[in-house]
Amino acid sequence: MKRFILTLLLLAPIAIWAQENINRTVPPPPAPAKSIEIGKTEKFTLPNGLEVIVVRNTKLPRVSASLTVNRDPLLEGNKAGLTSMAGQLLRSGTTTMNKAALDDAIDFLGGNIYTSSTSIGGSALTANFKKLFTIMADITFHPSFPADELEKIRKKELSALAQSKDDPNSIAGNVVSRLLYSANHPYGEIETDSTVKNVTAANIKNYFTIYWKPNISYLVFVGDITKEEAKELAETYFGKWQQADVPKPKYPVPSNPDKPIIAIVDRPVSVQSVINFVQTEPFKPGDADVIPVRVMNNILGGGASSRLFMNLREKHGFTYGAYSAVNPDKLIGSFNAEASVRNEKTDSAVGEFLKEFELMRSTPVSESEVELSKNTLSGAFARSLENPATVANFALNEAIYHLPSDYYQNYLKNIAAVNAGTVMEMAKKYIQPQHMYTVIVGNAKQIVNGLDKYGTIQYYDVEGNTVAAPVTKQADAGVTGKTVIEKAAAAMGNAALKDIKDLEISGTAGAMGQTLQFNQKYLLPDYFEQTLTIQGMLLQKQLTKEGTYSVSAQGQEQPLKDDDKEELAENAAMLPDEYYLSKNGYTFTVKDIEPVEGNDAYSVEIKSPGGRTFTNYYDVKTGLKVKSVTEKDAGPAGKMVIQTYYHDYKPYNGLMVPMKTIVDQGRLKIELDVKDVKINQGLKPTDFK
Repeated sequence: MKRFILTLLLLAPIAIWAQENINRTVPPPPAPAKSIEIGKTEKFTLPNGLEVIVVRNTKLPRVSASLTVNRDPLLEGNKAGLTSMAGQLLRSGTTTMNKAALDDAIDFLGGNIYTSSTSIGGSALTANFKKLFTIMADITFHPSFPADELEKIRKKELSALAQSKDDPNSIAGNVVSRLLYSANHPYGEIETDSTVKNVTAANIKNYFTIYWKPNISYLVFVGDITKEEAKELAETYFGKWQQADVPKPKYPVPSNPDKPIIAIVDRPVSVQSVINFVQTEPFKPGDADVIPVRVMNNILGGGASSRLFMNLREKHGFTYGAYSAVNPDKLIGSFNAEASVRNEKTDSAVGEFLKEFELMRSTPVSESEVELSKNTLSGAFARSLENPATVANFALNEAIYHLPSDYYQNYLKNIAAVNAGTVMEMAKKYIQPQHMYTVIVGNAKQIVNGLDKYGTIQYYDVEGNTVAAPVTKQADAGVTGKTVIEKAAAAMGNAALKDIKDLEISGTAGAMGQTLQFNQKYLLPDYFEQTLTIQGMLLQKQLTKEGTYSVSAQGQEQPLKDDDKEELAENAAMLPDEYYLSKNGYTFTVKDIEPVEGNDAYSVEIKSPGGRTFTNYYDVKTGLKVKSVTEKDAGPAGKMVIQTYYHDYKPYNGLMVPMKTIVDQGRLKIELDVKDVKINQGLKPTDFK
C-alpha cells in the first residue's frame, strides 16, 4: 500500500505540469457520437393487414394501446370541420352505452380513453387493461353517433369559431393556410359557421365507414404486456375487421409567390402586430435534409438562445419572443417564422427578420453555435428515450413514413455529422425571402407605412379572402369637429332632452358564451347607475350621484382616478355628445372620413378637459354616432384598444337609442341588446344607491 501511494505522489508533478500546459481558451474537440440502443420492439401483422407493434416495459403495472389510421388528408369542402367533430363524436357513446355510461365504465377501471378522427387510444392498470381494451373495441366498431351529443359538439365548435374571429393568431393562421395552400387543398380549408352547420351524423358515420380500415392502420401496445398477450387481444377484438381499399386523393402541389407579398389583415383593435413569414417546402419526413435543417433552424429561431430571439427580444425589445420552424410533411412541408410586436415597431421588426434570414444564407455560422444546436437536439433525443412510448413512436414513424429501420439508431451520428457548411447549405435551400408571404395581422393605419419596401402589399379579410385596402378621405374644408358633434347631437335627439326627466334602459349582454343582464338608469341632471348581473348576482356596478362616483366589481369597491371620474360624468349624461358641447374644455378635431361597416363616417378626435383623448365616428349622412375608440392602460400588457359600435337606433320620445351595442376589446367582445326602454317613469334620487 505504501508503495502504491508513493507512486501516485511521484506522478502528481507530471499531472500538474500537464494541466498547466493545457490551452483552456480552445474547447476540446467533440467526442464521436455514441451508438445508442433503442428499446426492443416486437411486430406482427394480422391477416386483415393490421400491423401491430409491442413495446414491453414492466417498470410499472400499466398498459396503453393506441390505434392509428394512416389515411391521407381530406378535402372537406362545404363540410370543413367534419373530421374534427367526428373525432369528438366517436367518444360520445356506443350502441350498448350512452356517453354517461361510457364515462362511468372507464372511470370505474381507473383508465382513460381518447379519440380523434384518425386514432383511438387508452391506458389502465395491467389488471384492468383487458376490460378497457374491450371498451376501446366497442367504441371503434359500435359507435352510436348520438344526435344530441353532435349538437353539443357543434355548439362548442361554433363558440370556438366565434372566439377565433377575434384572436389575431387564429386570424393569422387562417390567412397563412389560405395563401400557402389555396382553398382546393386540405391544408388551405377554413372552418366557418356554415360549414360546421352542414355536418350531419350521417356524414360522420360515412367518414368512419370509408376511411377506418385495418390495412392502413397500426395498433401499438406499450407497457406491462407480452407479445403473446397483445396478439391474443388484437386477434380477438380486431381480427374480424374487414379490410378494403381506401381513397387516396391527389391534390395540386402548392407554389410560393414569384416575389415577396406583404399580406395585411386590418384589425383596428390591435395594439400589437402578429407577423408570420411563411413558404411551402418540398420537405418530407425521413428526407436526408431533416436532421441538418433542424440544426440550422435551432440556430435561427429554435428557442431562447436563437438568433431571432436574441435580436428581436434581447437586443431591440420589440417582442416577448421570436421563433421559426421548418416542418416536414408527407404532402408538402413548410417554413414559418413568427413574432408579435408593438404596432410602432412592425416595420423595424420585419426588417430584422429579413436581416437574420440573409445572414443565415450568406455568412457561415460559428462552430460554437453549431455545437450548441447539436448538443441541444442530442440531449432532447436522449431524454426522450427514457419514455417507453418513444420507442413505440419510433417504430410507428418508421412504418408510416417508410423510414430506414436504423433511422433512429443513427440519429445522433447524423446530428454529429452536421457542420457550419451544412447549416449554410440548408439555409440557402429552405429560407428564400424572395418567395415568402409575410402575413401581418394588425392596425393597418398604424403599421402600413414603410412595409412596401419589403414587398407588394395586399389586404385580406379574416378568412383569407382578398379585400380592398382601407380608404380614408379628407373632410370638406367647411366641416369642423364642432359642426360634426352638433349635427350628431341634433340627430340623436338633444331637442327632446328638455322634456325628459328620467330614463331606464335594460337588456342582455352576451360575452364568451354567457348571457348577462344589464340595466342603466338616468335621472337628470347628474344621477346615473349601471349594473351588470348574472342570474340575479351582481357582477359590476357604476354609480354617479350628486358629484360623487363609485365603481364596484363583485362587491369590491374599485379605486378611481380623475380620468375615471371624468368618464363616469360623461356616461351620466343621457346624450354624451350634447354634454361635450355644453361642458367647457372639450376640443374637437376632424381627422378624416373612414368607412365604418360599409358607410362613410367622420373621424373626430375629442380631447377632454382632463387630457383624455378618444375618437368618435359619426355617419356622414345621418349624423348618428356609429363607433367610438378609446385606449386603456392594461398594465404590463401595455395598452388595450376598445372599439364600441352602435347599431339599430330607435326613437323614444324623440331620443334616439341604439338597440344593439358591441364592445370589442380584442380578445373579449360584449354584445348588448336592449330589451326595454322606459322614459319619465318617476325615478327618484333614492332609487340610486
